[in-house]
Amino acid sequence: MAAPEGTQTGAPLEGAAHARKRQIEPIRQTVTVRGAPQRAFYLFTEQMGTWWPVAEYSRAVSEFEHDVQVERLEFQARMGGSILEHMSNGRILSWAEVIAWHPPHSVLMAWHPHSKPEPPTEVEVTFTARGSDTLVELEHRGWGRLSDDFREELYEIYARGWITTLGCFAAAADRDIS
Repeated sequence: MAAPEGTQTGAPLEGAAHARKRQIEPIRQTVTVRGAPQRAFYLFTEQMGTWWPVAEYSRAVSEFEHDVQVERLEFQARMGGSILEHMSNGRILSWAEVIAWHPPHSVLMAWHPHSKPEPPTEVEVTFTARGSDTLVELEHRGWGRLSDDFREELYEIYARGWITTLGCFAAAADRDIS
């Protein structure tokens, strides 16, 4: 049987190859913290500035000289809210926008903590009761939206960074309950 007109045989279609290229696996990390989902959700969102490792992961670190520091991190806990980095030079820089808000079950953010002209990725965090503890699952996805060079640079940073960051979150949860 002949191939339909306009198709190629023996080689993948250009559009199909492009679609496969854009299929980058999400980064997935989990941590179990002590306490109920309500408590974990509140700590992750409204209290983010108390546990996030800004000395390692912030726009001040990645985009500015050492004379600029993070003064505080603000999570505007609502649909359409932002995560804002308040800096010692008076600037306020956005990291993300809350695009789905379902306390205490999940939060979804359009994640863009940089000044590059790239589209945001997505970070979704869910909170599920496991007895007296909470399973916190983080999925960072949408990597195919980014340019190849930028995606390669960021993916490795976040693959390592989410492990560290969720470790800081779990440590804060343990301190808070003790």
